[in-house]
Amino acid sequence: MTPPLSLRSLDRPVARWTVFALVGLVLLTGSVSVAGRFAAERSTAELQRQSAAAAALHEAVMRSQLEKHRSLPFVLAEDPDVKALLRSGDPAQVSALNQKLESLSGQTRAAVIYVLDARGRTLAASNWRLPTSFVGSDYSFRPYFRNAMRGGTAEQFALGTVSQRPGLFLSRRVRQGDTDLGVVVVKLEFDALEAEWRASGEPAFVTDPHGVVLVTSVPAWRFRTLQPLPQADRTRLRQGLQFGRAPLEPLPFVRKGDELSIRAAPGTPEKRFVAAGVATSTPGWTLHLLTPADRALDNAVAAARSVALLATASLLLTAGALLYWRERAHARALRREADRVELEARVEARTRELRDANDRLVLEMEERRRAEAGLQTLQDELVQANKLATLGQIAAGVAHEINQPVAAIRAYADNAAVFLDRAQPGPARKNLTVIADLTQRIGLITDELRAFSRKTSRHAHPVAVEDALSGALLLVGARLRQQGVRLERTGPPAAGVQVVAERVRLEQVLVNLLQNALEALEGVADPRVRLSVEADDAQVRITVADNGPGLAPDAAAALFTPFNTTKAQGLGLGLVISRDIVTEFGGDLSAAPSADGGAAFLIVLKRAV
Repeated sequence: MTPPLSLRSLDRPVARWTVFALVGLVLLTGSVSVAGRFAAERSTAELQRQSAAAAALHEAVMRSQLEKHRSLPFVLAEDPDVKALLRSGDPAQVSALNQKLESLSGQTRAAVIYVLDARGRTLAASNWRLPTSFVGSDYSFRPYFRNAMRGGTAEQFALGTVSQRPGLFLSRRVRQGDTDLGVVVVKLEFDALEAEWRASGEPAFVTDPHGVVLVTSVPAWRFRTLQPLPQADRTRLRQGLQFGRAPLEPLPFVRKGDELSIRAAPGTPEKRFVAAGVATSTPGWTLHLLTPADRALDNAVAAARSVALLATASLLLTAGALLYWRERAHARALRREADRVELEARVEARTRELRDANDRLVLEMEERRRAEAGLQTLQDELVQANKLATLGQIAAGVAHEINQPVAAIRAYADNAAVFLDRAQPGPARKNLTVIADLTQRIGLITDELRAFSRKTSRHAHPVAVEDALSGALLLVGARLRQQGVRLERTGPPAAGVQVVAERVRLEQVLVNLLQNALEALEGVADPRVRLSVEADDAQVRITVADNGPGLAPDAAAALFTPFNTTKAQGLGLGLVISRDIVTEFGGDLSAAPSADGGAAFLIVLKRAV
């Protein structure tokens, strides 16, 4: 910032700073004064808004309390017990109604509930047990009685003649047809409401159309007035006994614009308030709320003046320091430019490093994908090799299964030729039929061998459990019969049960487990293999168990470890491959001791929906 010409023209620094100090002092004084006035106006407006909102809230609470009790005289005016007492005046009914009104008063928190006959005499009251009982009292002089008998309903705020406690009297006429029987009166006192107002810390009070304070959080203000009343009005109000012997003196208020001051006692300082008034649901009543203003106004003015002082001082300090910072701005700009160039160089180097790291990562990912593809190929080849090894183990039995029907075919063909030479076509046709059946059996065996030996996909789909079991048993059936092993099928039938798998790979697992069982049963008396299928809504459990010697603890612990085997010619991969296949199907393969004393293998697969 360029200094003003008048300052530039001064020769001596002392003179320049003297002028600067005088200008600063004027600015400080003016800003503090203006800020104080502005803060006072803003604070007063905010207090007025808060006071109006609080007054509306107080009025809503009072209205809710009044409306709740206004319905009580209406209900009691239709009560059969009340009408019965007013019709008969029977003393025997008084006690019951007294107790009823007493209970109702406690439930509704009404001060007193009482019933007057047509002459204004109290027949029953909720305070019948108290020394200040209304029973027997004559209230015919009360406006709330006369107006209710005349107009049906009435309300009057007055000082109780017996209890000497102020309250609002709500009355309603009781009629039977066209006959006026009496009046039901509910007296409502505002002690709890006044206590709530008192606890808020903001004086609140309600005035009637004459300006007389009826309900107030300051007991000393009750039955005082907002403005001095004419002597005639004061005399009339005293004669009506509505306010007892209250002097009806004006409140100690002094209005100053939007503010209102109160002097509690001579010699004490005045307290400032912001007043708000709101009309209530009771005609002629006005609720007034006084919000304390001393602390708020003083704090607002002090805060505004402090802010103005700090702001102006900061402005002056800024003006004094601006020149110094301007001289150094160019040096800082040069340093920033050098820092920027260095930062760009660092960013470029770091970007280059990240680019190289990304290229290496892409290369590593590609190598890993190739390694995974190679591993998958090796796994598939290992599974295929296991299938071919299994075929080699069962080849002799399968060959026997094929040789038997081939020999039978030859015999039946020779017999058919003999029968044809004898001109006996019937027996010849039967032999040809048997030959066809044997041929079909050979075809089933070769089809199963061809399907079992070829490579299959890894895609799982619904597979019938019974079909997989039948295929596996077809491949190992010859060995079962050769060893004299008895096959037992337990549990419910597996027809219709499907699992999520691939048939040939599932058959490979079953053939491996059956082959292991048959090897374990060599030399066992009465060898047995038990197959069972159990299914629920989510899973299918296939069990292959034998009654062989079982699994030794050390062998069971490493059962599914690659290259771990107890066989002289085994590689220790059959169960590992089988478990991997079942795992790919989303299932599990586990081993446990069999109930027959041997080993049991459990295949758990997802049931196909």
